Amino acid sequence: MGYSNYTRDSYHHKAGPLGHIEGLTLSSEESTLPSEPVLHYFGGLPYALPPIGPYRFRRARPLPDHYRYGTKASPGRFTGSAAYCPQPGFGRAPDESLWDEDCLQLNIYIPTGDPPTEQGWPVFFYIHGGFLQWGDPNMKPAVLAPLLSETAFQAIVVMPAYRLNALGFLASRELQAEAAQEGGNAGNMGFWDQRLALEWTARNIRHFGGNGGNITVGGYSAGSHSTFQQLAHELYFVPDERAVIKRAIMWSNSPGIQPKALGEHQMQFDELLTALGISLGLNSDEKLRRLREVPAHALIKVQNGLKLSEFRALTDGAFVAEDLTANINSGDFGRRMKKRGIRLMNGECRDEHFLYQAWRTPAPTYDAVYTRLCADYSEPAVRKLMEFTCGPEHKLPRSVESWQDLFGRLYAGMQVHHLERGFCNALVKGGLVPGQDLLRYRFEWRASCVQLPPEWGVTHSTDMAIWFWGEGQGDGLTEEEKAALGPWNRAFADFVSGGEVEWGTSDIREMRRLGGNGVTDVCTDDRWAEGLRVWDLVNGEAEAGVLSWIRSKL
Repeated sequence: MGYSNYTRDSYHHKAGPLGHIEGLTLSSEESTLPSEPVLHYFGGLPYALPPIGPYRFRRARPLPDHYRYGTKASPGRFTGSAAYCPQPGFGRAPDESLWDEDCLQLNIYIPTGDPPTEQGWPVFFYIHGGFLQWGDPNMKPAVLAPLLSETAFQAIVVMPAYRLNALGFLASRELQAEAAQEGGNAGNMGFWDQRLALEWTARNIRHFGGNGGNITVGGYSAGSHSTFQQLAHELYFVPDERAVIKRAIMWSNSPGIQPKALGEHQMQFDELLTALGISLGLNSDEKLRRLREVPAHALIKVQNGLKLSEFRALTDGAFVAEDLTANINSGDFGRRMKKRGIRLMNGECRDEHFLYQAWRTPAPTYDAVYTRLCADYSEPAVRKLMEFTCGPEHKLPRSVESWQDLFGRLYAGMQVHHLERGFCNALVKGGLVPGQDLLRYRFEWRASCVQLPPEWGVTHSTDMAIWFWGEGQGDGLTEEEKAALGPWNRAFADFVSGGEVEWGTSDIREMRRLGGNGVTDVCTDDRWAEGLRVWDLVNGEAEAGVLSWIRSKL
């Protein structure tokens, strides 16, 4: 079925105490069938109060108790999409007409028919990617319709918007002092946004037919890294009785390294203010007042020119544990997952580096690559990685074509290939069982509908067309491709529902693979040793302190 072959009708729904709302019902237009509903959709439901004006760069505020979206006489209208957080473009200029800092909203896609259990539909809480700098959750309902109507996947899908780039991850001593006055913390606003959306989902999805006790959190790329951070936050800051996450899916990303501390974020804050013409000699209150008055256009425009251009996580001891990496290395992270019964799906595409090379590509020199990587990672880790790769003479390795090719491969290794392997190794050390608790995969095949350059091969994000059954790209999957992908769709569906998954692996070095010929098999990971070497290089020195040891015994 083509992606436009659906009718859209108004759908009125009484969402319990949330009130009356209007969404959409999509129905099939196949000429051989009567019009048949395939999904219900609500777009742009707020899950938090607007983070605008004086609340820019602050932790989001939940909606008040008894918040109602509409009444029977005047239902709230949610037939569009979530707002787009202001953001830079990737490959083209951003469409600023879509921007709205009041973006803490989510989209809900609901299968038709009867839920599989009395408790309701399983829930897949999907976090979008975009390097934490750009992106949105606005898959059109027609894009999700084939997945929810043609395949074994039967679950409610919730996609939240969250704050990005400086709006979501700016941190400094000035912001921390301000937050401390209210008993809070600065930084990681985007992660706190996601957490609020997740808690909203757990609390309210029953009013849409979902089971708030059966939530899988997953994401792609930065959404995958966000999934890790949400899981880590629950394991170390949320008691068992309030935990929400039952399973996690990390598509093409990893834990990375221990996030930067406040001092490193301060350098980025100072660089941003200087680029905006805000004097560093001003007092803290005046700096923040002027920063909050900067138009979104100007705030986004200067970020591309910063040396420290990537706004990312902060080790704050409130959302991100100060000994997070040490807890992974000790096996404590895996033990906590095992105790809570949390399973993980994690894997990669063969040629991740081609797309990674395309994001804010540095000049073709050693120093430029070094500086660019420091925008994402702490400088001590970058120094180790570059010296390990290029030696003391800073020479380009013979195995790569250029400094920019090297950048893409190092970036992809840190984000995906290398550090996911070190992470998985530590999880097994903590007690997770390969093929049961931990499902590793590798794609060496791409669908014909994928729109990225063919010469990029099976690069980062090409498998979105696998997981989301064409993802609305081109003419969608062919019938032959659907047959080849059937086992993957079934495994995805079973995982999200909480059922048993026939994965086929039994050793940590094994990966379920979709080969270039379209055949699914199990292979031995030929990048395993390399991944562990790099993990040990950038993460191996982290050791848990006494407090972590005490926590591990609780």
